[in-house]
Amino acid sequence: MARTVGIGHQDFETLILSNNFYIDKTILIKEWWESGDVVTLITRPRRFGKTLNMSMLEKFFSCRYAGRGDLFEGLAIWEEKAYRDLQGTFPVINISFANAKERNFQGAKHSISQILEDIYNKNVFLLEGDLLTEHEKSYFRSVSRGMEETTAVWAIHKMSDFLSRYYGKKVVLFLDEYDTPMQEAYAGGYWEEMAGFIRSLLNASFKTNPYLERAMMTGITRISKESIFSDLNNLEVVTASSGKYGADFGFTEQEVFAALEEFGLSGQKQEVKEWYDGFTFGEWKDIYNPWSIINFLSAGELAPYWANTSSNQLAGQLIREGSQGIKQEFEKLLNGAAITTELDEQIVYSQLGRDEQAIWSLLLAGGYLKVSHYEVFTDEFGNWSPRYTLELTNFEVKVMFRKMVRGWFVPAAREYNALVQALLLDDVKAMNLYMNKVSAEMFSYFDTGKKPSEDEPERFYHGFVLGLMVELSDRYIITSNRESGFGRYDVMLEPRKQEDGAIILEFKVQDLEREKTLSDTVTAAVEQIRKKDYAASLYAKGIPKEKIRNYGFAFCGKKVLVGKGNA
Repeated sequence: MARTVGIGHQDFETLILSNNFYIDKTILIKEWWESGDVVTLITRPRRFGKTLNMSMLEKFFSCRYAGRGDLFEGLAIWEEKAYRDLQGTFPVINISFANAKERNFQGAKHSISQILEDIYNKNVFLLEGDLLTEHEKSYFRSVSRGMEETTAVWAIHKMSDFLSRYYGKKVVLFLDEYDTPMQEAYAGGYWEEMAGFIRSLLNASFKTNPYLERAMMTGITRISKESIFSDLNNLEVVTASSGKYGADFGFTEQEVFAALEEFGLSGQKQEVKEWYDGFTFGEWKDIYNPWSIINFLSAGELAPYWANTSSNQLAGQLIREGSQGIKQEFEKLLNGAAITTELDEQIVYSQLGRDEQAIWSLLLAGGYLKVSHYEVFTDEFGNWSPRYTLELTNFEVKVMFRKMVRGWFVPAAREYNALVQALLLDDVKAMNLYMNKVSAEMFSYFDTGKKPSEDEPERFYHGFVLGLMVELSDRYIITSNRESGFGRYDVMLEPRKQEDGAIILEFKVQDLEREKTLSDTVTAAVEQIRKKDYAASLYAKGIPKEKIRNYGFAFCGKKVLVGKGNA
């Protein structure tokens, strides 16, 4: 009989006692303990079982769960005799920063202080007797939401000291979602303040802590060492490119197919693979997102479960506000192609707005991209650099990104849809009307704040191209900045069916020294299409001249003029 599928379980004890569906990941306990690493950071995408695994580790090691072998009976770790004796033998501090999401630094610091206060409240028994000095008891009572920053920085260190004295053993420390406050700080504009605070907190907790036996941190991203880990030289980092613990977070294909058999869904293996497979960790391939699989087992329907669990706000913002190059590379990904780039898996948040590699690093860490190939490139001078070939992870991610792009144009959805229809109908008058309404509404939406779209309109019109790709992908193959004839066209819409004509678009910013009016700019744009023979690749595919339409889009600030030229 198939087990009950419970959605959203993050507490290991509750999950096991309720006999809910669970794929055994307890061998992580042995692998981690025998690694000998003092402090381990494991990065995995959201909804990948990180919190559940941290709860499992706490229940295994914590003195509070001494004698609770019943939670692990029948699981892989309980087959190891030595580990039965280890269960419930360490003082444990288990912390999560998952809820440290605030709009400003003071709010974020108070939120983290509240989390630390809760740890102290759970261990208030330490105030009894003479274990602590009066001075230490005074410090203990000072740990509260409104505490001084210095008090908060040393709170985990001090609690490690107190617990190790009480139990006579060093502490095992778990910190889940360590990077959530940092991501919020980047989005909220208080990165520097938060980085300084977190750097001091981590140093006191993990580096200068003689009461620490072992520690594990989990998160989505590996924040650069210079940002918050500058003092931590005892840190073992396990990212998406590492095979270490590769099968301990997420479901392997064997585990997924076994679950489909259990729930009578084995006939949908191929569809499930297309939708949810694709995550890779080092040499581990065919890893599935647990959240999507569990929801599919429960509902029996294919849907973007993982992609819908958050707003994907940061990923969308970086692509929307990104340069022409970012949007063109993203266009390739949406078209099912791969991109090749150098990148550093350390995320330098201060570089996200201007460094393409940093953006791809974030999307890889977040699970939106997968590594299909990796190689080390060495130039003629002996300098080497890692090169990654990246693709969208799976169909679910593609669905999410298509929805995200469509969402960009919601503020002008009516006008945008009318513009697309006018383009298909070859109605130049309507194209001009609606294009100007769309640009007036949407130009600033693609701004970074540093380079407004009016000064750099490529940010807007390459976003516009992505919108066309999403809306017209069923009728056209849409590409941009590709070689054809004697140059590179801006946008080409190649029909999937013979009855539809092909369309070439050329975008041009008015050159005020050469072009007195926008009409002159339109003329220059359509003439460029003709002179450089951009239609050559279409002719080569058998599309006749009379089935090809050319349009010039002339920009001056937010004002746009659209004109049609001869093929």
